[in-house]
Amino acid sequence: MPIDAAKALAAEPRSAAITWGHRDVQLYHLGLGAGANPDLSSPATDPGELRYTLESRLHVLPSFATVAGAGTGMMGGLSAPGIEVDLAAVLHGGQRIELHRPIPTEGRAATTSKVAAVYDKGKAAVIVLRSEAADDDGPLWTSDAQIFVRGEGGFGGERGPSARLDVPQRPFDRTVERPVRADQALLYRLSGDWNPLHADPGFAKLGGFDRPILHGLCTYGMTLKAVVDTVLGGDVTRVRAYTTRFTGVVFPGETLRVGMWESLGRVQVVVTAVERGDAPVLADTAVELD
Repeated sequence: MPIDAAKALAAEPRSAAITWGHRDVQLYHLGLGAGANPDLSSPATDPGELRYTLESRLHVLPSFATVAGAGTGMMGGLSAPGIEVDLAAVLHGGQRIELHRPIPTEGRAATTSKVAAVYDKGKAAVIVLRSEAADDDGPLWTSDAQIFVRGEGGFGGERGPSARLDVPQRPFDRTVERPVRADQALLYRLSGDWNPLHADPGFAKLGGFDRPILHGLCTYGMTLKAVVDTVLGGDVTRVRAYTTRFTGVVFPGETLRVGMWESLGRVQVVVTAVERGDAPVLADTAVELD
């Protein structure tokens, strides 16, 4: 059945209550490689890593917003009125989070989720699923997931914006490498994304991969951690928003190369997989700063 964009956009938002505690935050950070001693220059108990793993020093990486409460619960928007798609044709095309204030280590919030936009790309559709969270003190974050659905275009809708960033014509200001542990997808999935594509070799083969792949949102979180640690001195409160476009897969055991350009109020980032000739992983990626 073709996508009915008007019906999807007019549907009432879905509401839910979510909670999280320091254990959820610590598990998420561990799933991103926190404490894994990425550059071999300091132990896992280095103060820079303990702020991700020790409850008495804990702060919350803003990308935690993508898993808080229910993991990938926002994907429920794919069952909204007017949208009937084959999940096998669905790809996570991009992600943006906007922080209204720092995320507390313990929290209870109300979330609302809706289809914010539907774009017709011809041979595919792009559905923007928006999730907003607020607690008793006001708004916490807004999260937009851009879902690419193959074979669902051609319904006559708007094509939508092209979110491409101009690449600076100079070398990176900073470059770091971050190894992906062989078991990292198995740990990251405990934060809520149970898709067997990231754990079951047989299921991965059905998806066209010779082995399980890392979650795109794990790469997303690892990249933000690299920027926070390298450019911001560990200060998560300076992150105002974080946007990316997923351009390729990562396999556990590979190494991410994170290249950064710094400018006033923003860090622009490109991420590649080192062992596959710097194959693109994340593009059009920017961390916006306060």
